[in-house]
Amino acid sequence: MNNIQYNLKFEKLVSELELGELISTPKAISGGLLHRMYAMETTHANYAVKALNPQIMSRPTAMKNYIQSEKIANVAANFIQARPAKVIDGSSMQILEHQCYLIFDWIDGKSLELHELTKAHCEHMGMILADIHKTDFSQLHIPKFQLDHSKETNWDYYLNKGQKVNSDWTTLLGNSIQKLYEWSTQAKNASVMLASDTVISHRDLEPKNVMWQHNNPIIIDWESAGYINPMHDLVETAMYWSVDHTANVDKERFLAFIDGYRSRVGSLNANWRMVLENGFAGKLDWLEYSLKRSLWIECTDDEEQQMGTSQVTWTIQALKQYEDMISDVENWLK
Repeated sequence: MNNIQYNLKFEKLVSELELGELISTPKAISGGLLHRMYAMETTHANYAVKALNPQIMSRPTAMKNYIQSEKIANVAANFIQARPAKVIDGSSMQILEHQCYLIFDWIDGKSLELHELTKAHCEHMGMILADIHKTDFSQLHIPKFQLDHSKETNWDYYLNKGQKVNSDWTTLLGNSIQKLYEWSTQAKNASVMLASDTVISHRDLEPKNVMWQHNNPIIIDWESAGYINPMHDLVETAMYWSVDHTANVDKERFLAFIDGYRSRVGSLNANWRMVLENGFAGKLDWLEYSLKRSLWIECTDDEEQQMGTSQVTWTIQALKQYEDMISDVENWLK
């Protein structure tokens, strides 16, 4: 898309949604690994605009899931600092020329880098996660999603496809394939064990999804929100907040997060080994999605394809590192 088309698209968007007039050309900003984000300044206000990935939105349940996640964010915002998408004409989802958008009021703050995170940040976020878990979302009448445990990922299928087109990651995937099937089995068994105990949560409360204004955290990017096992969510989120740039988990920050959570809910009881083995599931799902992007199975452009390729390598390495740390983390939790 050239600059003129790009500007016309945004001009039409602000006009149709009555958001004022553009003051300058919207700027692309980093917006995670799935969608495109833009900073937009109009005569009314400053906005963050998320242009949702068309490949994702073509999935049968995507639209319903996005609308539902925004409803969750709106309820959560009554109890914690959260920033849902703007509701315009009764809807949080805006559609223009087959492209879906979420529009947010701009937050004058910043997300923290891993090296900036302190024990105090981690403890604070542990409390916030507990507050989300304790929130009553029953007014939304969201049905509990029954996981289909019959789905088996055929990793050999992706390996064969990758070998045919000489993908960068074929050697790494080939050398890891036995492990991938083992991790898949462990995750599936753990998921069955933990499925009966669930709460509604953000489910992606990484540091990049928290904007800090001075010492006040505002939770953004609620698109993954839904049901999850609370102890799985706790451990995974504590890891997000205590990992360093080499992907090792800092014990002090990890336990500060757990302590913050515990201060709100009391003592914790869980089969920690099962909880930790369940942690393979999200990473394996991301690996499969990255393989689909890399192989042009689910992909819209070259940039996305390259991202898929780099994420395949990164995710396999992350899975191996995760396996290596499970025993240590299990001991800390005990």
